[in-house]
Amino acid sequence: MDQGNTAFVLISAALVLLMTPGLAFFYGGMVKAKSVVSMMMLSFGSLGLIGVLWVLYGYAIAFSNGGTKSFVGIDGVFGIDLSYIGLGAQVEDALKPSGAYPSLAFVAFQATFAIITVALISGAIADRAKFGAWMIFAGIWATVVYFPVANWVFNFTLDGGKIVDGGWIVKDIGAIDFAGGTAVHINAGAAGLALAIVLGKRFGFSKGISQPHNVPLTLLGTALLWFGWFGFNAGSEVAADGIASLAFINTIAAPAAAMLGWILIEKIKHGKATSIGAASGAVAGLVAITPACASLTPLWGMVLGLLAGILCALAIDLKFKFGFDDSLDVVGIHLVGGIVGTLFIGIFGTGVGAAFGFGWHQFIAQCIGAFSVLGYSFVLSLIIGFAIEKTIGFRVKAEDEIAGIDTVVHGEEAYAFGADRG
Repeated sequence: MDQGNTAFVLISAALVLLMTPGLAFFYGGMVKAKSVVSMMMLSFGSLGLIGVLWVLYGYAIAFSNGGTKSFVGIDGVFGIDLSYIGLGAQVEDALKPSGAYPSLAFVAFQATFAIITVALISGAIADRAKFGAWMIFAGIWATVVYFPVANWVFNFTLDGGKIVDGGWIVKDIGAIDFAGGTAVHINAGAAGLALAIVLGKRFGFSKGISQPHNVPLTLLGTALLWFGWFGFNAGSEVAADGIASLAFINTIAAPAAAMLGWILIEKIKHGKATSIGAASGAVAGLVAITPACASLTPLWGMVLGLLAGILCALAIDLKFKFGFDDSLDVVGIHLVGGIVGTLFIGIFGTGVGAAFGFGWHQFIAQCIGAFSVLGYSFVLSLIIGFAIEKTIGFRVKAEDEIAGIDTVVHGEEAYAFGADRG
């Protein structure tokens, strides 16, 4: 066992876990003051629920049996390797590790990916979702969408740097997704679009429907997300080496350039560069560089970041054009940013890009991977969302939505003023 790599993987897992509270701050600052507790609880609820499901059976679906035995990556549709249930086999390995690091370290690292992916979806349904309905959706969605897709993308075996076994997107199609542009961001963005359609528009939906109630809270969330993203991207190498270093510097360069691209569009369109725009631009750049962080030089990483910042800043207005209420721009940032970053590899990726004379086969593979995940996630999310809406109901009552849902759903207020202060 390599103690250095083990420490690197565990620290990276801790960094990625911090991203979910960071996301809660990021989203919480952008909603109404009377909805911030509810918004943040969607992220913390995801942390609790998906953390449990991952230990129980999520890891078994995503990573048992080499990932090539069936559509969901297990030995037959119902033949889950029982030694993986509750992580029994991984606990045995932790006592006598057979690799460079205990498999439990990798289990922990991948658990944080599952948690943040589910939490990302919640931004599309801000101000109007029932907490219980969200928790039911999150559990079902993780089981039938995220865990199988994680298998398609993350469960592979390398031999001499070549993929010799794994999920069909990376092994059979040959798509490149180093840290989760497809499995995390396109996946969550497509689900967010589906839920925005299921729940419908907020009352008074229009441009400027609501302004962020607490800008510093959102900026704090951005800082925590960016900090955690180093674990997300560099940690995906699961080794403290040169590839991790490349992913690390690209995680600085791309979001920095994306921030500039976003606020440039704001300045051109509205005459002002806003702090929320800078924060959103940074996140868009982080999303875009996620699949490509090990496939681009830092200069091309900045080009991708700039492009993502510009395109995502323009894409957030799609909801007004097409009439879906993606409250906090999950579609405009995560779906669009994930697609841009994934496809960019096929054109400008080192050693594979069409722009460098390597043909278009990699770009085609990137397209198949991206849009397969998009379609699968969108259709399943739509079905799950509509089923919940038609049974127990997914959306709160109109009067509760208008008043703010914190006290109704959670019996709490984020802020106590005047006589209310203890």
